[in-house]
Amino acid sequence: MKQLVAFITLILLSNCALAQKLYQDSLFSDLKITTHTYSDTLQFDYYVSDDNRHNMPLIVVLHGGGFVGGARNSEDMVSFAKQLAYRGYAVASVSYRLTMVGIGFGCDVARDAKIKAINDASYDIELAVKHLTENKQSFKFDPNKVVLLGSSAGAEAVLNMVYVRKDKAFDYNYAGIISLAGAIIHLDQVNHETAIPSLFFHGTGDELVPYQIAPHHYCQTTAKGYMMLYGSRAIADRLKGLGKPYYLYSVSGGSHSWATLPMTKCLDEITDFLSNDVIDAKSVRQTERMIGN
Repeated sequence: MKQLVAFITLILLSNCALAQKLYQDSLFSDLKITTHTYSDTLQFDYYVSDDNRHNMPLIVVLHGGGFVGGARNSEDMVSFAKQLAYRGYAVASVSYRLTMVGIGFGCDVARDAKIKAINDASYDIELAVKHLTENKQSFKFDPNKVVLLGSSAGAEAVLNMVYVRKDKAFDYNYAGIISLAGAIIHLDQVNHETAIPSLFFHGTGDELVPYQIAPHHYCQTTAKGYMMLYGSRAIADRLKGLGKPYYLYSVSGGSHSWATLPMTKCLDEITDFLSNDVIDAKSVRQTERMIGN
């Protein structure tokens, strides 16, 4: 009788395990976290479930902070990176130069200085990806499944990398991009050649980074820092017209807090996008969702 009970228990546990899905459900409990230097003093933390797996999708995560603050190892970034690693992803949480410390990133800061800060951050991230790919055998990720994910300033930097920046330190074919309240300075480079699966989270009432098309920080036209930005709605519309895959998650009246809230509130949407639009993309999905604030 005891053997029968043990056998039935084993079958039930096996069925439960099969019901869970790699990259969508939290399957692992143990993680290995290591820190690596990729350029002078710049570092990234590398998270992986420590069962010696190979060919994992890699999520390169960039914190926000207006190019004056934020950290790759802040409490929220560490928690988010762990949640992705528990689901089977390799995660690199990357530091980049905070070139606007002591200067700011508001309406009184010259437009050219802002653009340089974004380009400098993009350059650093390119170097981090270069370091990772040059050592991909050690890091054990799939070089064809590298996804960029940025929050606020980090989102601006990765969107700039993929859709704006021409003078690249390291050119790479990314598998997808996830932007949490990000924007770009123009749409000209979003075309059939550059478009990749893109997931956007944005509040329609964002007071810093526009949801549609508006000046950065809503600066007056006479301000030194006046700079038009094209937010998530505008980029998604461009991708829609091109017939390219995207997922736009909009929050009616939502503020710039949606630069971080998806890391705790929207893990299902993030893993759905990664699983169905990046890892196992069988069709072009153009998905939009609007929720209340």
